[in-house]
Amino acid sequence: MEGLLWFLILGGLFYAMMRFGCGAHRVHGHGGHTGHGSGMGEHTDPVCGMTVATDKGYGKTHKGTLYHFCSRNCLDKFEADPDKYLKPTGGEVGGAS
Repeated sequence: MEGLLWFLILGGLFYAMMRFGCGAHRVHGHGGHTGHGSGMGEHTDPVCGMTVATDKGYGKTHKGTLYHFCSRNCLDKFEADPDKYLKPTGGEVGGAS
């Protein structure tokens, strides 16, 4: 019974560190990456074309390139058919090789 108590205490500490401590950045997609985009810290959502700050929205790596999305809805659309949104359309959105 004492072993179970220590297991639960250590599990709770591990959860707290991953949720609120140094692991929180990994969970929320802040892995120290450098993005692509027109401005420092700004990216263009490939689905709707909105400008997204690096520390806002959602991120998704596709074929080695990190893309940023303004909303979960845009991310879901991208995940359903990435090639539809990565075809060159004359703007700055381009495909990843």
